[in-house]
Amino acid sequence: MRQALAILLMVIALPLSAVQPDEVLDDPVLEQRARDLSKGLRCLVCQNESIDESEAPLARDLRLLVRERLVGGDSDAQAIDFIVDRYGEYVLLRPTVTGSNWLLWAAGPLMLLLASAIGFGYLRTRQGASEPEVVALSDTEKNRLAELLKDE
Repeated sequence: MRQALAILLMVIALPLSAVQPDEVLDDPVLEQRARDLSKGLRCLVCQNESIDESEAPLARDLRLLVRERLVGGDSDAQAIDFIVDRYGEYVLLRPTVTGSNWLLWAAGPLMLLLASAIGFGYLRTRQGASEPEVVALSDTEKNRLAELLKDE
């Protein structure tokens, strides 16, 4: 019972982020800004994790770079722009909807509309189609069919 309680306490005590104690800034306002910015930047190693959560060495370097830029007097936008200029827009967990990215953002809804239009058109043409004509067998065909059925 004591072991289970000890394990439970250790799990609860796990840090919620990968920020190391030596990375934390002395100014709590700057530290909070750095944490907020870090949550919006993608770890280029882990790819679907923010640098705030990632323990990869590159994520640590990016966290330090964000803090360095903020201590240097950059605004949030300037710090993000510096990192995007250096690593590309892929580093943003939520990319912007400007430039060539608008096509990527619009591709999903456009494909849905296109598929709906094609499906609607297909159903309309099927509704308007006439029933196939039933042609009766000729006497020769009836005799041949009777012979084939008789053989079996």
